[in-house]
Amino acid sequence: MEPPERRPGPAARDPARCRGGRAGGPAVIGALLPVGAVGAEVYDDPPGARLHPAEEAAMAHAVASRRQEFTSVRHCARLALARLGVGYEPLVPGRLGAPRWPDGVSGSMTHCAGFRAAAVARAGVLASVGIDAEPDRPLRPGMPESIALPAERARLAELSLERPGLAWDRLLFSAKEAVYKAWFPLTGRLLDFPEAEIRIDAGGTFRAVLLVPGPVVGGRAVRVLHGRWAAGRGLLVTATGVPQPARAISRTRAAREFTPSLL
Repeated sequence: MEPPERRPGPAARDPARCRGGRAGGPAVIGALLPVGAVGAEVYDDPPGARLHPAEEAAMAHAVASRRQEFTSVRHCARLALARLGVGYEPLVPGRLGAPRWPDGVSGSMTHCAGFRAAAVARAGVLASVGIDAEPDRPLRPGMPESIALPAERARLAELSLERPGLAWDRLLFSAKEAVYKAWFPLTGRLLDFPEAEIRIDAGGTFRAVLLVPGPVVGGRAVRVLHGRWAAGRGLLVTATGVPQPARAISRTRAAREFTPSLL
């Protein structure tokens, strides 16, 4: 699993777990990632995918469906690490279920029905990476109110009028999950849904403002992250990351290229 899954509600809890953006072509994740990251994805469970013995041990008591997700997403991680030029090491769940990436590597994984993906980068380039995939279906009644701030709900209403037919509330959820996955490796702390305000642009980007003190990377506090999103094949996919200060670029260029911003 990735960093501990958060359930919508008054507070985040520990787990026990294209248009505009248009998905559906090859390498959806690769097209969304910040500069310096590489990814891999599959739309089914590869029959030849295998686990390292240490990973097998971690799944010893898992149900078949969980084991299959675990295996396929690590198959993606193995491919992504190879593209980065890094040998594969077992990605055994660590604290609160977060995967332990090889030294010098930052990464993220995601899976939902019909999609598994992983993204990795050199930690000297990107301090962290966050990706998420969700079905393009509206959230259950009551969930948007649990995860969205007032300004976010107002923006969802605008987007629904501007581009009907897309589950904008689910996309907001996915963007918050991607931001959280970039946050957790740098802080080791949960990030509640109302602790980051996200503004989604209909053209395939989003901006997240942290409303709590952010992680410090290279002596600088991270306050804003930029990301990309895509929709297609019944999926919503989001990606973001946190660059090292030496890789940080101007705010104007960051907004244009959709890479995260250190302010």
